[in-house]
Amino acid sequence: MHITSLPSPYGIGTLGEDAERFADWLQKAGQSWWQVLPVGPTGYGDSPYQPFSSFAGNPLLIDLDELCRHELLTKSECENVDYGADPEFTDYDRITKTRDLLLRKAFAKFTDDVGYTSFCLEEAEWLDDYALFTAIKKRFGGKSWTEWDDDIRFRSAGAMARYADELKDEVRYVKWCQYVFFRQWSRFHGACGSKGIKLIGDIPIYVSPDSSDVWAHPDLFELDDRLYPKRVAGVPPDYFSKTGQLWGNPLYNWARMRGTGYDWWIKRVKKSALMYDMIRIDHFRAFDTYWAVPYGEKTAINGTWEQGPGMELFMAIREKLGNVNIIAEDLGEVFDSVKKLLADSGFPGMRVLQFGFNPEYSDNDHLPHRYPQNSVCYTGTHDNATIVQWYKEADLKSKMMANTYLGKKPFEKFNRRAIRACYAAPSNLTIIPMQDILGLGKAARMNVPSTVGGNWTWRMKKNALSSSTAKRLRSLAERYLRKSGKWDKE
Repeated sequence: MHITSLPSPYGIGTLGEDAERFADWLQKAGQSWWQVLPVGPTGYGDSPYQPFSSFAGNPLLIDLDELCRHELLTKSECENVDYGADPEFTDYDRITKTRDLLLRKAFAKFTDDVGYTSFCLEEAEWLDDYALFTAIKKRFGGKSWTEWDDDIRFRSAGAMARYADELKDEVRYVKWCQYVFFRQWSRFHGACGSKGIKLIGDIPIYVSPDSSDVWAHPDLFELDDRLYPKRVAGVPPDYFSKTGQLWGNPLYNWARMRGTGYDWWIKRVKKSALMYDMIRIDHFRAFDTYWAVPYGEKTAINGTWEQGPGMELFMAIREKLGNVNIIAEDLGEVFDSVKKLLADSGFPGMRVLQFGFNPEYSDNDHLPHRYPQNSVCYTGTHDNATIVQWYKEADLKSKMMANTYLGKKPFEKFNRRAIRACYAAPSNLTIIPMQDILGLGKAARMNVPSTVGGNWTWRMKKNALSSSTAKRLRSLAERYLRKSGKWDKE
């Protein structure tokens, strides 16, 4: 359940009262883990997997009511804004503009305090670059940093000093937004913990090409002399796509990363480990081998497999940070070497129930009786159809397999059968998308991979959380002994 999908009077879910009410409901439902999507500042296509920074927070998630309590905004200022008419849809274009106007009003009333000053000093290593990047991006009308003037594209000392001086007020505003976000996140995380709810975060393996990460550290990525990518990320053609998926993210310069002792990755994981109780790392298989596509290709067909850092990276992380709770997203085309890396790391992998059903009625790793204990199972993920949509659109033979495998009690809906199977599975942890708990269909799907527009917009209705649903989930947690699972004790 992503935070943006929470109900809210302000057009998008935030870190405010509705987030804490959801944690209350999870507690009543006997749940102990809440997984969210990445919470960085969203960029291209409103995707949380294309943030402008790997370290910053998304100002859209800031709770406006808290700013009212601090007398930086008034309730009427927050209420007399058009957030869109549909409570089940996030209008990102509208929300981005209105939220910025309100935050600037609040910032105008803010005077520096010890907390703000301390935050800026403590987070300076990433915050200074991100704030300047964001301010310059606004100066250039939102253009990608690769379209800026050469002096600032290449970060010449003179240009950096000039822009930092000219845009100092905007830089201060950006830093203030981050200060407010992380102050609210700390309160939110603490409130969840007090109710026995732990948070699972998400690290996108790659960074956005238009990000402060790439602009500030071009040496850590495969870029040419003009700072354009030499090759970009994606996945090769497979059963789901004849042309593969061309993501377009710049690839890491792993040789350079190795030379720094993987310092950037260690800092990235450290930041996430402070924010969450467990971290899911997206596209884990690319740490073993990754698909590299020459820049400028129109599809992902003409790529090559290249060697990733393997266990060396995770050993470096472990040496500096100790044991970090990590879930490895090991979906997609998985070679034996990827399986070995997963085994060597000790991280739990992922299993997705709806992947298990097929027209051939064949056994596979995504059927619950095959799940290892050291795994996290899902009915589906943010990239899948909801389980109700899957059942409605599946071919007849796959439906028959699902019905036979799951069994059926009188009048039991398909989503409830699927959830029951995941709760009963051997996996140490089970995560169910909120859309599947609510039995929602196609309109509630979060994302269709390799498409732009119309994704990430679903929001839950205000009255969607019922006591009967909480009671049903609590009953499942108790029946299958999940209220005292392996990771709940750690």
